[in-house]
Amino acid sequence: MRLLVLGKSGQVGWELQRALLPLGDVVALGHTEADFEDAAQLRRAVQDAAPDIIVNASAYTAVDKAESEPDRADRINHRAVGELAELAAARDAWLIHYSTDYVFDGRKPLPYVETDAVGPAGVYGRSKLDGERAVAASGARALVLRTSWVHAGRGHNFIRTMLRLARERDSLRVVDDQIGAPTSAALIADVTAHAIAAVARGEPPAPGLYHLAAAGETSWHGLACFVVDEALRRGATLTTAPERIVAIPTSQYPTPARRPANSRLDTSKLRTALGISLPDWRVPAARSVQELLADRL
Repeated sequence: MRLLVLGKSGQVGWELQRALLPLGDVVALGHTEADFEDAAQLRRAVQDAAPDIIVNASAYTAVDKAESEPDRADRINHRAVGELAELAAARDAWLIHYSTDYVFDGRKPLPYVETDAVGPAGVYGRSKLDGERAVAASGARALVLRTSWVHAGRGHNFIRTMLRLARERDSLRVVDDQIGAPTSAALIADVTAHAIAAVARGEPPAPGLYHLAAAGETSWHGLACFVVDEALRRGATLTTAPERIVAIPTSQYPTPARRPANSRLDTSKLRTALGISLPDWRVPAARSVQELLADRL
């Protein structure tokens, strides 16, 4: 089985290269080899790789910057994804693509299920939703995995930022009225590997939308407190402590793009389809803290 991973340098793409190696011949390409802003180059990359399964971890993820770059966000997250899906359909290859909780408006009081009405509040969410729709319209055999609050032991993410700020400041102010489940790139990659293994066995999950997130929930403030506490427990030298992280409302931390207040995703459909369980968010978050601390040594 030949697997093409796009977006190899990102958090999820990096972990996919590890998780997918036992499953077949992995071809991993980054921006320079498969530029989502260059349709001809993207087409050649897929044709040259001749994959049985395409895993797309490439995306425009600068949520706030997207508000001033709507055309670029749409090109990468929507139009290029549609082209990729059409290429997959033409080859009869499976496509696995990642989406986001930002397709919802965040107003629902309960975790979102796949059939809930969508209503993105910003450019980024709209571009990802349009990408989902382009995949569905292509006729490709595809799994679209919506996830949330992605972190890892590499790359730019909330956990890295909190560790940096906890070294630089004696107190922090972090939003506490946005709720979700921090989900590690490693978990996303491992679940993707489970899905691909099911395809290889001839027992694939039904094509369509699935929610993928760690179990449990917290706020950004709760995650920040956990990160600092975990780092201190592991012997890190910080200038702040969990009790000096002040909880604030979103209104006190304005950003160009509005964040969903509720990012919780119901993962029942995915867990049933793959026969898996998903760990509490604290387990992979602790691993990211450990890896980020080790990276400074």
